[in-house]
Amino acid sequence: MFYLAIDQHRKQLTVNLRNEHGDVLIKRQVSTRWEPVRKFFAEIRDLARPDGGFTAIVEVCGFNDWLLEMLRQFECRETVLIQAERRSKRKTDRRDADALGELLWVNRHRLLGGQKPHHLRRVILPSRESRENRQLAALRRRLSQCRTQTINKVRHLLRKHNLDQECPTKGIDTKAARRWLASIALDEIDRLEMNLLLAQWQLFDEQLARVEEKLSERHRCSKDAKLLSTIPGAGIFNSIGLTASIGDIHRFPTPQSLPNYWGIVPGCRNSGEATDRLGSITKQGSSMARFILGQMVMHVLRRDARMRDWYRRIKHRRGSKIARVAVMRRLAMIIWHMLKHERPYVLNGLPPVREPSV
Repeated sequence: MFYLAIDQHRKQLTVNLRNEHGDVLIKRQVSTRWEPVRKFFAEIRDLARPDGGFTAIVEVCGFNDWLLEMLRQFECRETVLIQAERRSKRKTDRRDADALGELLWVNRHRLLGGQKPHHLRRVILPSRESRENRQLAALRRRLSQCRTQTINKVRHLLRKHNLDQECPTKGIDTKAARRWLASIALDEIDRLEMNLLLAQWQLFDEQLARVEEKLSERHRCSKDAKLLSTIPGAGIFNSIGLTASIGDIHRFPTPQSLPNYWGIVPGCRNSGEATDRLGSITKQGSSMARFILGQMVMHVLRRDARMRDWYRRIKHRRGSKIARVAVMRRLAMIIWHMLKHERPYVLNGLPPVREPSV
């Protein structure tokens, strides 16, 4: 078996190939142009085939897709995708590739045996459907943020000329208000900017409608998303975003695994006699999941009396921010039970189980 470490960048791959004894056979850089990169992987495939093939390790980044697909095409037995936890003070591409290769070689028996590797934060490759749902959710969030920025710029122009009170409706997000915005008298440059902002606003509305239509299609085909939709405040976007972040619920052994995966558990700095030094949440997981849970908290507290009472007790002791994060953590555990046992959300908790009378 051969062990290939790849430090991926836009224009080149820095590679490090080891054999079963840990000896470095190849240490070089490969261009990411199609011809040289295909030639390199064909050489690795032919070199490793007599010894049982090769295993590869890659650090996760935003453009791994083509490389992971190419590794599969050139008969890579297993691809280990990891997330770096520490950044070296003496960082070069060759050192990074060498360190990755050593980690892969040290953990070779555990990886091939299906065990958890040491000193590696491994990223589980999501299914194609989960990747597409994550991309849709991220796209919807970006478009919504861009539209909000555009609306805020429109409001700024109105306040610049003190025209807020002349709007014919309570808010500016109505058809009548937009007609008024297109007709009000402004200076030449302000009028130009207002017209451009209104065109951007209309464009973002159309793009959001198309994305939400696609999200609705995915929601109708997802049993897990329909279950999560029973949580107060979990609409189509929120339920799709959470299910895409979770993937297969069976890979989380306990209810506490899910909040830990999403980074909403407190960190700690315990050493020696200090055994209770808790800090802020780790934020090591999906930022999208934390964003969605933060949105859902207020809806849950408004409609679920039992959760609201529990939140108030924590708020009295620790403050509102810590109490909201505690509700997010409890929501994540509830989501684990919902998906694991295929049960909808129950307002005010499950009813108590009564002992049968004799």
